[in-house]
Amino acid sequence: MIAGMGLALFTEAHVAISLIGIGSGFAMALGMLRGRRYPVTTALFLITTALTSITGFLFPFRRVTPGIVIGILSIVALIFAVGARYVGRLEGGWRATWVVTAMLALYLNFFVFLVQLFEKTPSLAAMAARQKETVFAGAQLAALAAFLLWTVLAMRRFKVESV
Repeated sequence: MIAGMGLALFTEAHVAISLIGIGSGFAMALGMLRGRRYPVTTALFLITTALTSITGFLFPFRRVTPGIVIGILSIVALIFAVGARYVGRLEGGWRATWVVTAMLALYLNFFVFLVQLFEKTPSLAAMAARQKETVFAGAQLAALAAFLLWTVLAMRRFKVESV
């Protein structure tokens, strides 16, 4: 649990880390489309996305929530991504593993970002108070479609020989 730090400050740090993870993840994913590795950006994405999940587990909770499940899935994806990138060195099937798991980890972080955006932004919360409304589902579906397309394009363009 959160020790020695106020919940509000901890929440702000968690959000900042998450936003850095999303921003660096988008930069890393753009690199994939350009056939580039961006090693520093990639490391920043992996570290901050892992920290996002880890710090998410430190919030007080009474039961397993969708956020906890997504955090676990993200950690699993990141383990495979790190293995593919740094142990497998993107060779053979590790390239595909890298692209899919890195994009999955980014998508999961972005998915939670959208949930939080609809929950914490008054105008969005008014449109989708229960997060079951069409506007919320549409935003999530659009994000999923964009990430699927991005992943397919990255699979085609990110070749080990080109980096």
